[in-house]
Amino acid sequence: MTNATDANAGATTGTAKPVLEVLGLHRTYGSVRAVEDVSFRLARGGSLGIVGESGSGKTTTARIVVGLERADEGRVLIHDRDRGEHARGKARRLARAREVQMVFQDPFLSLDPRTTVGAALRETLALHFPGADHARRITELLDQVGLGSREADALPRQLSGGQRQRVAIARALAVEPSVLVLDEAVAALDVSVQAQILNLLFDIREQTGIGYLFITHDLGVVRCVTDDVIVMRSGRIVEAGPTRQVLAAPQHPYTRLLLESVPRPGWDPRSIAAARRAL
Repeated sequence: MTNATDANAGATTGTAKPVLEVLGLHRTYGSVRAVEDVSFRLARGGSLGIVGESGSGKTTTARIVVGLERADEGRVLIHDRDRGEHARGKARRLARAREVQMVFQDPFLSLDPRTTVGAALRETLALHFPGADHARRITELLDQVGLGSREADALPRQLSGGQRQRVAIARALAVEPSVLVLDEAVAALDVSVQAQILNLLFDIREQTGIGYLFITHDLGVVRCVTDDVIVMRSGRIVEAGPTRQVLAAPQHPYTRLLLESVPRPGWDPRSIAAARRAL
């Protein structure tokens, strides 16, 4: 069985210098330990999945990495710079915001329903890159995510779920982040649209060298788009390693349980429930 220390030590993507390094994160809410001694690394251009059931601590970990929450203990480094250090001045705060961007499960909630796609992208670019050629950059971003001028003039409600997610990805890419955190980013999409978005993300990673941190409960997504994976349970990492190795030969009982919980011919939900209670 892989213990937490061993798992943390193995939670790395690639052998190159990490673009993101997470060291000993702890976060509690009252008596609940949401995140406990979580560490991992992500190389430039790498793709790391964090999997686990609801309450495993994966989303809290992601929110700490992005800066939406603060850890009680631990550090988050981007290019060896501590994101927990106080940023003085607007320019430094904006620079830190550009380092890590997040794409959420429901893009409709993160888009202003009164603002067209083009205007939303222009607003982001004007904030971070004043004086640049925004019209040209907007065209580039929309083309990068497979959208065009018709979508640029549309309001979020006039787009499909897949199109809205493409807009959310374009807006995140607009600030040229080093790391993109995707929190269940395809969970609400139809299977065919999921495949389109995952293929899009693969192409973008190949073109830009951006690092991905996938937060998901879907082992199919992990299998398709990540190089490495860490498995979390009750706030701790219980297993970590190359995705193919972990999914083909899981060492921890909880990882095996997650794999066995995926519906398939001969699947027995009662035995899965019994195994869950026994852990």
